[in-house]
Amino acid sequence: MDTNVSHALHGRFLRGLELAGNGVAIRVGKRAVTYAEAHELALLWGGALAATGAKAVGVLAGKGVTSYVGILATLYAGATVVPLRPDFPVARTRQMIEAAGVTALVVDDSGLTLVPELPVIAVLAPESEGGKSSVLPIAQPLAAPREVTADDAAYVLFTSGSTGRPKGVVITHGSVDHYFRLLDARYDFTPDDVFSQTFDLNFDCAMFDLFCAWGSGAEAIAVPPAAYRDLPGFFADRGVTVWFSTPSAIDLVRRMDGLTPESMSGLRWSFFAGEALTCRDTADWQAAARASTVENLYGPTELTITIAGYRWSDELTPGVAVNGVVPIGTVHEGHEHLLLGEDGEPTDIEGELCIAGPQMTPGYLDPADEQGRFLERDGLRWYRTGDRVRRIDGGDLAYLGRLDSQVQVQGWRVELTEVEHALRACGVHDAVVLGVPAKGSIELFVFYVGVEVPSVTMVRALREVLPAGVVPKHYRHIDEFPLNSNRKVDRKQLAAWAADLLTPAGVR
Repeated sequence: MDTNVSHALHGRFLRGLELAGNGVAIRVGKRAVTYAEAHELALLWGGALAATGAKAVGVLAGKGVTSYVGILATLYAGATVVPLRPDFPVARTRQMIEAAGVTALVVDDSGLTLVPELPVIAVLAPESEGGKSSVLPIAQPLAAPREVTADDAAYVLFTSGSTGRPKGVVITHGSVDHYFRLLDARYDFTPDDVFSQTFDLNFDCAMFDLFCAWGSGAEAIAVPPAAYRDLPGFFADRGVTVWFSTPSAIDLVRRMDGLTPESMSGLRWSFFAGEALTCRDTADWQAAARASTVENLYGPTELTITIAGYRWSDELTPGVAVNGVVPIGTVHEGHEHLLLGEDGEPTDIEGELCIAGPQMTPGYLDPADEQGRFLERDGLRWYRTGDRVRRIDGGDLAYLGRLDSQVQVQGWRVELTEVEHALRACGVHDAVVLGVPAKGSIELFVFYVGVEVPSVTMVRALREVLPAGVVPKHYRHIDEFPLNSNRKVDRKQLAAWAADLLTPAGVR
């Protein structure tokens, strides 16, 4: 492999090319693209992108060959990848394009229809069946991927911003190089593995799916929504050995009767990230995938995909879990971390998790977004995660929830995750508890799924384990929790429903 790109994100694909040139790199439906084919396409498309002089390239396509190879081609061209979704509002996509300085797009048919409304100079629609207007001709292929430095941006991802506009997070080649080197040492992935690719490409965990697979010469397979109807059957048919998703997928598989004992016996590794992972869900998944090692991964986008991990144990984990939630484990090697108390000073036991080290973003596209998110202390720059954690036995960290998951109810400081745990412990299948403004104060509202239970039964059970002031006043049974675009439970949507339900009919 060319040592000039050994530290580059796309260097992982080149390693996979050496290991499994004729093996499948990506499979989408019935279409399979080998490493050799993807490499040739990326050089060809990369040549067209390089000819534009674009420093940042938007990949505006659904999960398909265009998007996967488009990401690789952008990296080959030495440009920064900006994943974009065709199903997002055009105004939001325009904001992201302008913020990231995108001047070229790689699009599929769905992305091509949006081009007339977007401020871009060059468009590459290599597999489009649509019109050819504004479509770049294929130029001279690159002879080899362009050289990049560790400080160059590999990709930019956008998270929700408090100002109402998306917030661009820059991740460098150096950060992902450190990250994947740690994963290479931790896991035993081989060319015989088949990785699920569940995450949308604007979600950083998709980079884990692709570049863990490609760095080991393995196959990555796009998981269609229909697969969840019979996930064990999908695994068996496609030979999936490595799974990664948000924890919300576990309950979806459960409702499809997919979590029967040994139903997913072919899995070797199972990873979950993006939201709190409960011990109950993990135990059920482990029973169905008995041969699989299950890990809970944790990390905000600003810290490059994941920054901590915890390996599940049937025997040990339930005894150390806090509020029935699997710990997030230890922070990655090469990083410093500290916990900040409410007074802003370090504390030994419990507080806001702050991390410094090579996986941290150099900053946001707009420096104004950095206010309150970074801390200068002890000669280091720390990222404030906004997550509350507790040190537990063995040096692991337990996730307690977001800082804003604490609410004041009639003088009581209420930890919402504690109430959710109490509800599950008293027989509710799963619950989300929210603090909702009502009558000039804050009241607790419960949404729960599973068998409908009389509210009086839940109240009676909760009063046995919680102070009276912490017992929620409102309960609502729903068939399933709404999920946001990243397949996490959509708490904002639930909060809107709760507010609507608490608004008197004559006021609406």
